[in-house]
Amino acid sequence: MESTALLPSSSQDADGQDVEYRTSPHNIEAEQALLGAILVNNEACDRVSAFLGPEHFYEPLHARIYEAAAALIRAGKLASPVTLKTYFNSDEALSEIGGPAYLARLAAAATTVINALEYGRTVFELAQRRQLITIGEDMVAGSFDAPVSVTPADLIQQAEQELYAVAETGKFGKGFLDFGSALTHAVDMAAKAYERDGGLSGISSGLRDIDAKMGGLQPSDLIILAARPAMGKTSLATNIAYSVAKAYDSAYRSDGSMEVKDGGVVAFFSLEMSAEQLATRIISEQSGIPSERIRRGKIAEDEFHKIVQVSQDLQNLPLYIDDTGGLNVGQLAARARRLKRQKGVGLIVVDYLQLLAGSHRRAMESRVQEVTEISTGLKALAKELSVPVLALSQLSRQVEQRDDKRPQLADLRESGSIEQDADVVLFIYREEYYLQRRQPRENTPEFFEWQEEMDRVTGLAEVIIGKQRHGPTGTIPLQFEGSVTKFQDLAADDRLPERYE
Repeated sequence: MESTALLPSSSQDADGQDVEYRTSPHNIEAEQALLGAILVNNEACDRVSAFLGPEHFYEPLHARIYEAAAALIRAGKLASPVTLKTYFNSDEALSEIGGPAYLARLAAAATTVINALEYGRTVFELAQRRQLITIGEDMVAGSFDAPVSVTPADLIQQAEQELYAVAETGKFGKGFLDFGSALTHAVDMAAKAYERDGGLSGISSGLRDIDAKMGGLQPSDLIILAARPAMGKTSLATNIAYSVAKAYDSAYRSDGSMEVKDGGVVAFFSLEMSAEQLATRIISEQSGIPSERIRRGKIAEDEFHKIVQVSQDLQNLPLYIDDTGGLNVGQLAARARRLKRQKGVGLIVVDYLQLLAGSHRRAMESRVQEVTEISTGLKALAKELSVPVLALSQLSRQVEQRDDKRPQLADLRESGSIEQDADVVLFIYREEYYLQRRQPRENTPEFFEWQEEMDRVTGLAEVIIGKQRHGPTGTIPLQFEGSVTKFQDLAADDRLPERYE
């Protein structure tokens, strides 16, 4: 009989008065039926292991039996009352209810393997309800006894994070992961990379040479894209966001869940530019019409029709823009979690990190502490949602003081924690920008030398990998079209068509 109705039960207190109480929702019979099905046919374990863990069982003994059986099955061995008996000979809890004979009774009373999935879902859903009760009790207790330094917004963010963890089957913050499971995840990742075009383990950035160095944008990575103003940070981030959203391809699994085959849904937090400005940049990039002319309406009729056609093609692009100014890192995380639940986010872009706010307490301490909290929060969000977070960052002015103005890790502005928390740090450098500002007087020998140098560097950009935890550092040459704010792969000499003299 299922104990899920939470009907009041009664007992008596010291004065003999009836006291009503409620037990946590659970279903011992469903747990027994599931374990019996697994012991009779090990295939039943495969049907539930994707979502059900030992922690979801209400009865601790059942959790231990399930864990031992699953371990045997993963090792390619048979899990049955006979093989499990060795592991439970000295188990006190099992001895109290009949010893190893209890395992045999579970198997004897088992129903068909067909019902195993339903029993597994019942056990899992009741565990979720118990988690919800715990979260609710914590909210009540925290609201009554919250210290002065904890604001209602802090309590709401904490509750939302915990609720998200329950909704996402408890993947985040579930504690230790045994090495066997970690190995399984690693092999699955390698298999997907082998099957995917280009052999990428992460999401393609849309730029071949960047993907070759990084293996794509990796889940759980915090990627910092830093540069001085006017280098093209937002342009590159927008190019990548568009490519990821454009490549989005998904399919339904046999169990009804969604599997992303390629690309991803993109959440773009634009703290500097409006959603309309970002959309204009993407239209400019795809139509080849300079964004300045689009904004001012200086376009021909055929160009207008081209813009309309591009806009129609982009209508259903899974790219979501939040241009709310003054967000703090907690609010950004809450919005990202919500979109992840609703749409299944594959990439988060933040433009840019220094425009985010930390908590009021950190802001009162110092800007360094606040930026530390922001970078740590973004890294935690990447791990929690298991998606890459691409965060743009400003560089300090000390770059301008050097002869070689290529950025370095020490140039990251305001806090060393950005470098520490980041898994990848990318810099953008365009020599054309600096050379333009040093134009000499026309028709002088210096001018002709300058002109030659400008011809050499015009339209060229460098993406410098200053740090990468899982791969090499180095410099990647790219082509940059400033009028349409577009980065492209640079065609190397060995990739050009054969020339005939």
